[in-house]
Amino acid sequence: MREVALRWGAATDTGLRAENQDSLLARPPVFAVADGMGGHAAGRQASIAVVERLERVAEPAGAPSAEGTAPQPALTVEALRALLREADADIRRAAATLGDARGMGTTVAGVALVEERLSQEAPGPEPSWAVFHIGDSRVYRLAGERLQQLSTDHSVVQELVDAGMISADAAAVHPQRHLVTRALGVGTPAEADVLLLPVQPGQSFLICSDGLTGELRDAEIAELLTGRDAASAAEELVRTAARRGASDNVTAVVVEVLPEGSRTDTP
Repeated sequence: MREVALRWGAATDTGLRAENQDSLLARPPVFAVADGMGGHAAGRQASIAVVERLERVAEPAGAPSAEGTAPQPALTVEALRALLREADADIRRAAATLGDARGMGTTVAGVALVEERLSQEAPGPEPSWAVFHIGDSRVYRLAGERLQQLSTDHSVVQELVDAGMISADAAAVHPQRHLVTRALGVGTPAEADVLLLPVQPGQSFLICSDGLTGELRDAEIAELLTGRDAASAAEELVRTAARRGASDNVTAVVVEVLPEGSRTDTP
């Protein structure tokens, strides 16, 4: 697998909540955000559980904002799905041991560098992005100044939008907008939705919890991402949402694919 040069940055803020139940991972080859749910420490523990599973294939901890290359050997989509299934089981076991852990669970969204065959015509496996999510944490791609949401919320209001019962604008302020229909650790065990994309120089991805998208519209997010490096963009997105009095935890991870031949320093 050829090396892929990356630059990334991450930021998080508690918002108006008493504690931060979001967790994040920003270390090649996995970049992810998990938004915990459940009373007291349960939500935080759930989001940490999924990050700890994903960390098993990540580079050693370094600076929160850095440049580097994806480690080898590469992940596969099936290996990624297996890690998420193991995280689901971890959370369910933890909930069974806690006295007040009803509803303990977490969303998760992210991008991971994997080695997969993108089409039947491809000569063999090649570096690809696996865009994955469970719940309403989101993944976006910035192309030029155009922001595209790659994930589709697993939520009550998204089902209403899909059914044509409410508009996307109405969904943004709907009283049930925080109710998810799929999560790790709660309900029926669910597989992550995974989208495979080719790796291309100049790509930029944003992974975020709903605390960010609850405060900033897509046009604002695109404006704050454009013209900034990954670290500055993540910090400014979270700072802007927090200044507006974010009612929920706010977390953002931004990752860029650098031009081929770019020099990187391993974090």
